[in-house]
Amino acid sequence: MTESSHFESDTRITALGDGRWSTELSSAWNIGENPNGGYLILPLLRAMSTLVEQPDPITVTTHYLRTGLGDETAEIQAELIKPGRLASSLRGSLHQAGKPRLETLAAFGDLEQRSGPAVEMTLEPPEMPPPDECIMRSGSDQGVDLSLLSRAEMRLHPDFANAGSLDEPVIDGWVRFADGTDPTTMSLPFFADCCPPSIFATHGRVGWVPTLELTVHVRRRPAPGWLQVRNRTEDCHGGRLIETGSIWDSTGSLVAQMRQVGLLLDHE
Repeated sequence: MTESSHFESDTRITALGDGRWSTELSSAWNIGENPNGGYLILPLLRAMSTLVEQPDPITVTTHYLRTGLGDETAEIQAELIKPGRLASSLRGSLHQAGKPRLETLAAFGDLEQRSGPAVEMTLEPPEMPPPDECIMRSGSDQGVDLSLLSRAEMRLHPDFANAGSLDEPVIDGWVRFADGTDPTTMSLPFFADCCPPSIFATHGRVGWVPTLELTVHVRRRPAPGWLQVRNRTEDCHGGRLIETGSIWDSTGSLVAQMRQVGLLLDHE
């Protein structure tokens, strides 16, 4: 990460004292008129990280109360609930225009610190063509304006060239910051939420699918380079869907998993 990176500048926080910070949210991370939900978590995680010595957010659960506002100031509140040797628990919220926008519970730890027996198992990435053989994500295909693409480059599996024609609600792709900034554990909650909704594969132009709740489990520190993502809709009922996803780094190591509840809205 460099000082001039968008990840750094668009998530910068200013301490106000008494467990409060301010941040200037950027509309460059918008999906339609609303900032991406994964992006909204990032300045809050920055504030939380100042309260602990552990560098890695190993589990992050966020409930979205209202949509965020791009190009507007936000106030962050965060507190350390319980310090721990292996994990420290924190709670925080982000407010705009006098209203809470999201509430987050997180645990920070050190992913290089080992504990317990030496048991190793993991989830291998699915086979994927390299990024230069994949197709660029398009807002016109999804049916919504994607300012987000100025901040994150996404390449989808060639099978998604005709979205809405697939038999399974699965999205395979590659993602990275558009300015070449390498991924970190602090940025993985964003990458867990930045891809098209996987129901896009079977239903095509679904527009904006807002998140009600998102949980991200960070497993390893990512290597530099592209991240490979697979997301799947496991259930959709009553306009609410459950989606799970996994992220692997450029070495094929599993670095994060996510699960979220989203809203499938009426779309013209």
